[in-house]
Amino acid sequence: MAANSSLSSPMDPLAREKDAKGIQLIEDMTRNADIVQKNFLSEILTRNSDTEYLKKFNLNGATDQETFKSKIPIITYDDIEPFVRRIADGDRSPILSSLPISEFIFSSGTSSGEPKLIPSGREESNRRHLLFSLMTSIIKLHVNGVDKGKGLHFWFTKADIKTKGGIPARSATTSLFKGDLFKTRPYPHNMCTSPNEAVYCLDTYQSTYAQLLCGLYEREHIMRVGAIFASGLLSVIKFLKLNWEQLAHDIRTGSLNLKITDPPLRECMTRIVRPDPELADLIARECANGDNWEGIITRIWPNTKLLEMIVTGTMAQYIPTLDHYSGGLPKVSMLYGASECFFGLNLDPMCDPSEVSYTIMPNMAYFEFSPLESEPDSPGQLVDLVDVEIGKEYEVVITNSSGLYRYRMGDVLKVTGFHHKSPKLQFVRRKNMLLNIDWEKTNEVDLQEAVGHAAKLLREFGTSVVDYTSYADTSTIPGHYVIYWELQAPLKEDSCEKVIEQCCIAMEESLNPIYRLLRVDGSIGPLEIRVVKSGTFEELMNYAISKGGSIGQYKVPRCVSFKPIVDILDSRVLATSFSTSLPKSTRE
Repeated sequence: MAANSSLSSPMDPLAREKDAKGIQLIEDMTRNADIVQKNFLSEILTRNSDTEYLKKFNLNGATDQETFKSKIPIITYDDIEPFVRRIADGDRSPILSSLPISEFIFSSGTSSGEPKLIPSGREESNRRHLLFSLMTSIIKLHVNGVDKGKGLHFWFTKADIKTKGGIPARSATTSLFKGDLFKTRPYPHNMCTSPNEAVYCLDTYQSTYAQLLCGLYEREHIMRVGAIFASGLLSVIKFLKLNWEQLAHDIRTGSLNLKITDPPLRECMTRIVRPDPELADLIARECANGDNWEGIITRIWPNTKLLEMIVTGTMAQYIPTLDHYSGGLPKVSMLYGASECFFGLNLDPMCDPSEVSYTIMPNMAYFEFSPLESEPDSPGQLVDLVDVEIGKEYEVVITNSSGLYRYRMGDVLKVTGFHHKSPKLQFVRRKNMLLNIDWEKTNEVDLQEAVGHAAKLLREFGTSVVDYTSYADTSTIPGHYVIYWELQAPLKEDSCEKVIEQCCIAMEESLNPIYRLLRVDGSIGPLEIRVVKSGTFEELMNYAISKGGSIGQYKVPRCVSFKPIVDILDSRVLATSFSTSLPKSTRE
């Protein structure tokens, strides 16, 4: 979509009133982004002027942007953790916000092993629901007839954890799906096949089974298939491979799997399950040959028009696998959000995944941007939302309605254009997700490209990389990169070491010039690849879930340092190899 363009559709006269209102809201907000931002900040500062945190900075009732920027410091989570802990422990005084903190949102926390507690109130929750509800309205502008069918979306929730002060702590997705607006399932959420009882069932097996069963019964009506992340949808495909026979049995007989024991879910599903031998035969016919699952999504759900999930950032590695299972269906990444706040929407949903940009909605938070060329510990002069420059990269800094003020998010974003006055931003990487031995600072993109380059060597041996993560091992002198690979099929013993050794060399040749220079200088040791057992990354996910994570929000950490996670990986190593030659240096 071109810069400063307007959303329009030839189907506007037929659009539902709610869709039309949602699209108009997007247009109004982005046309007046500067005014919306100014008013948002003024409202927050007026409401929270008597909070303990803001009183420290002597704003003296000022609510303008200039005073705010001159007096309020830029912070990280460590700066407000003591305040957050007091709220979590039960202090109800106005510490960060004058409005009650109704819940805490867990950050993913998968790299350090300890999630952060992000304070959130009802107003913040309503904003998340608003953005989430707009996604279908936008898709309908670009995909004719998608509103005539239903969506098979795999949504999951996790049990709340109560803080010492009795406030629930949960993932952002669990908060979204447990909100009143979702529970009542207003349009467009009622266009989806998963019943509330399945979404709220805390047992992953039972929830996935029930959602799949509902989707199979509705196969002719399904036009959208999705999950929160691409990895989540692939987990469902794997689940189908393992459980299609039981699903077909239930459909053939009209009975329900005895493993579905959750009382509300079982009661709900007994009303849905019915005998359908013809459907059971189709499922058996399509799924019986586990070696031929190419296009399985469209073979089972023939009217599917698109896949809907996040495939940007590190999720991009799953695109070839999604293409295999879907026959190359369009992959739509609609929403950019985080535990701290939701940011914006992809207004061009049918674009190539590599070109996805999210238009920032200026009513979600007060946004500032730190130019990436600033010093890491000194953000310098921050830029307002409407003043960012196309082509430049920034770290985003937010002020929200729940007590975060000039909070550094750690997300690096690139400006690709504007929709009216609001920028379109492309997620580049997490600023703090780096492999770093000396001063080379390898980021997620560097690592992903290096893995992809090396993995090409595995093709002639009939295997590929299922998933990966990394670890900066500084226990050796010099320190070195350790890359953990789970392979689709094992390599033969007589060739494994040599093949992986060549992959190590290929990875090092693909890494950034600073890394290669430091390798040649001897400041960094040879890169190591450790091949782990099948199912290792599923075990990592189970560990994260056992510690309070959400299956719906879980992302494989691309860099780990938390000892229990490293121990899990090391306990499942099958083979290990090191690079045996130096990469080409930039000095050569």
